[in-house]
Amino acid sequence: MRWLKPNLKSSFMALLGPGEVTASVLEDRTEEIREFILEELGEFGEKHYPKITRRVRYAQDIQGLWYTRGDVMAVLAAMHGETIAREKVSRISDKFKGMLPRGLSSRSSPLTT
Repeated sequence: MRWLKPNLKSSFMALLGPGEVTASVLEDRTEEIREFILEELGEFGEKHYPKITRRVRYAQDIQGLWYTRGDVMAVLAAMHGETIAREKVSRISDKFKGMLPRGLSSRSSPLTT
């Protein structure tokens, strides 16, 4: 016997799932993430790593911002050390949840603890 009927299960999942992201929501979230990253880089990042700051500031879309995380990690590690930088990049990555195609999302690794 099935515990949940297909229509009840799909209705329940629809309530929990992220659903379609509209263009305006995507644009708003992209700008929120951009501002968050720029705040993390701060004045030090802007002064000492202007190229990275420009990449973040002028990224065309959410995917462009996603791909700046490696450079942002390097800058944050130079500023705060690797441990704190990892925590900050993890918070940045969390902001992308539900906004990227499935293939671009971070996956857990058995190598990290």
